[in-house]
Amino acid sequence: MQENEERTVLCGASSYEQKYYFNEEFSALPQRVKDELKVLCVMYVEEVGGVLTLEYEPDGELEFKVTSDEADYLFDDIGSALKIKEIRRDKSDLLESLEMYYKVFWLNEE
Repeated sequence: MQENEERTVLCGASSYEQKYYFNEEFSALPQRVKDELKVLCVMYVEEVGGVLTLEYEPDGELEFKVTSDEADYLFDDIGSALKIKEIRRDKSDLLESLEMYYKVFWLNEE
């Protein structure tokens, strides 16, 4: 990815601030999808810690971005990777649909 290419944040959650964020630019998504994203993000940070954001790459691929404070000795790097792998497996239909939505409505792909 080139430096000047921006990612678009879909949503995220922080275990430090105990907050959930949803990008209102995606308010047209069905409420069921928004609710599922909230549960996904909040459950992740409850189990693993740190901060999780779901971000679209410039090509429309949805990425999981995880950060944690250096002083957070409770953050579990291995658990994080395993949890993301589990989410990708269990929520593959949702994630593929979100990528398709972004590519069609934001990138104007067919």
